[in-house]
Amino acid sequence: MIKMGSQNNCVILLLLLTSTFIALVTPTIAQSTCRSHTFRGNRQYSSCNDLPELNSQLFWNYDSSAGTADIAFRVTSVSSSNWIAWALNPSGSGMVGAQALVAVQNSSGVHAYTSSVPGYSITTLTPGSLSFKVNNLTASKESNDMTIFATITPPSTTVNQVWQVGPMASGQPAAHPSNSGSANTKSTGSINFLSGQSSSQGPVVPRLKRKNTHGVLNAVSWGILMPLGAIIARYMKVFPSADPAWFYLHVICQFSAYVIGVAGWGTGLKLGSESVGIVYHVHRNIGIALFCLATLQVFALLLRPKKDHKYRLYWNLYHWSVGYAVIILGIINIYQGLDKVLQPEKKWKRIYSGIIIALGAIALVLEAFTWGVVMKRKKNDEKHGHPGNGTHGYSNGNGYTARTQPAV
Repeated sequence: MIKMGSQNNCVILLLLLTSTFIALVTPTIAQSTCRSHTFRGNRQYSSCNDLPELNSQLFWNYDSSAGTADIAFRVTSVSSSNWIAWALNPSGSGMVGAQALVAVQNSSGVHAYTSSVPGYSITTLTPGSLSFKVNNLTASKESNDMTIFATITPPSTTVNQVWQVGPMASGQPAAHPSNSGSANTKSTGSINFLSGQSSSQGPVVPRLKRKNTHGVLNAVSWGILMPLGAIIARYMKVFPSADPAWFYLHVICQFSAYVIGVAGWGTGLKLGSESVGIVYHVHRNIGIALFCLATLQVFALLLRPKKDHKYRLYWNLYHWSVGYAVIILGIINIYQGLDKVLQPEKKWKRIYSGIIIALGAIALVLEAFTWGVVMKRKKNDEKHGHPGNGTHGYSNGNGYTARTQPAV
């Protein structure tokens, strides 16, 4: 499900013409609302809504004590080469993550099944289990109407819903139209089973807000602050005047990144617990590895040897390798989240890419500059016969020997 983009003048004109047409046929439409429809077999529903797109209607009875809903999803004006689907999305507002009830037509008749939709790359609705219980799933076709019947246990009383109509190809559901502004891209909303209300004014936002919060926190922490802290440590320490300011800036930057990252990781756990059956395996596994390595890095500071300790070199190598691993994994996982989970407007990915490119450019400039400073300092030391302590350093008067080669 792609989001509707900005409307151009042609679309506005089309909407005006459509509005005029609707006004002319209002009496006919009024006679076909959900309230006037009667199902065969004496099926009756206490709540119903005329969904605003794709000639669709939703009927339901909600049992608050059992937490179940008897639903009927009806689509009018369906041809023999169409499939229909109605879905709940516990974790988002569109197709990705949707848990669908699907009805298809073939030579053997009309039949229904369940299908989860893990991503946009899915072009067919493959049968599969859902994250919530579905019983008594059937489908029927009368004249040009097709209806899905089921008893479901929704994940909450208020949840996002998605509905679709698409073509059949070789006996299988094919991709529905996805051009911006089409009815298929606008067939989303929310439903409150308890109050008997549904809406197309927008999705239920708490989970979507948490997803956005999760993304922003992790982008700022692992994706921006962590690389910035590494740049500070690597290049500022070359200059004696920056000591010990570089160290405190590095610690503040990295510790802030870790705290914000923990908050982002916590929102991710919350989202995972609310989205049973929906797992982004690569994003989740990288996130777990990232959190473990970052936590190990923080606690390793408590075991940092003194500068003149014989094991300090090994600790430095460990600190460097784990730190850069955290940065690399963090950036990879941010792109995983943008591409597979959040799927925001393309401008947000471009903005983050611009930030990373800018940080990389700064690092390259500083790398060249500090190497120039180091080589010049080394020549001066050799010229004046002051090789320092064997590592081309010198004392700054506080007992600290500054490096004359870029730190690792």
